[in-house]
Amino acid sequence: MPLSPNLNVMVAAARKAARGLSRDFGEVENLQVSRKGPADFVSNADRRAEKVIHEELARARPGYGFLMEETGSHAGTDTSHRWIVDPLDGTTNFLHGLPHWCISIALERDRTIIAGVVYAPVTGELFLAERGQGATLNDKRLRVSSRTKMPDALIACGMPFLGRGDGARFQAELARIQGEIAGIRRFGAAALDLAWVAAGRYDGFWERGLSPWDLAAGALIVKEAGGTVTDLDGGGRWLASGDILAANDALHAPLLARING
Repeated sequence: MPLSPNLNVMVAAARKAARGLSRDFGEVENLQVSRKGPADFVSNADRRAEKVIHEELARARPGYGFLMEETGSHAGTDTSHRWIVDPLDGTTNFLHGLPHWCISIALERDRTIIAGVVYAPVTGELFLAERGQGATLNDKRLRVSSRTKMPDALIACGMPFLGRGDGARFQAELARIQGEIAGIRRFGAAALDLAWVAAGRYDGFWERGLSPWDLAAGALIVKEAGGTVTDLDGGGRWLASGDILAANDALHAPLLARING
């Protein structure tokens, strides 16, 4: 399927940034790393990748604004459009030599996400979506899983860690869910978790306290693969709240009910 001009620009930026990240991942023990908060590490590789993505997108669409993990918000002359960028989702995995990490780029028009790219360089998996056009993985159409029963479901989640999140609340949510499903996974890269929901590998994913760059591209990919995405109150404020539940239509409601007790 031919890509739209916007997706072509996004894929080119992701692939260019991936070349540097892949080199650095091969030498992960030599990376110079700084800390910006408890268990929240930022590498030189992360910053370089964001710079590459910013330069590529700004060259192609000079008026668009940006919201990026490392350097924050940058207004553009075109106030309708904004790029939302996570140059390295799964930083902790990356810095520990775990291959589960990705690049996430979304395009927002008038506060609606209209295009999304999640690229996992280690596996070569490129997840794409455009609003109203469906979602693909390496040019093959994606559909969320067709499982309808909780005992058959494999669910992914995020969980609180040092200095972040409400551990007691998460433990209560987990206790209400884990006894009813086939399994639960926590891999530490929300954008990829969402893409894997879209691919039917997971039947659902929930997490609290995420940032827009963690969610924007992956959530669109889930929606375009036929899934349901809400905040954890069942509404549509997931991008603003950072609390998200993504699942197929059959399992979304029972999962939401159990999360909320």
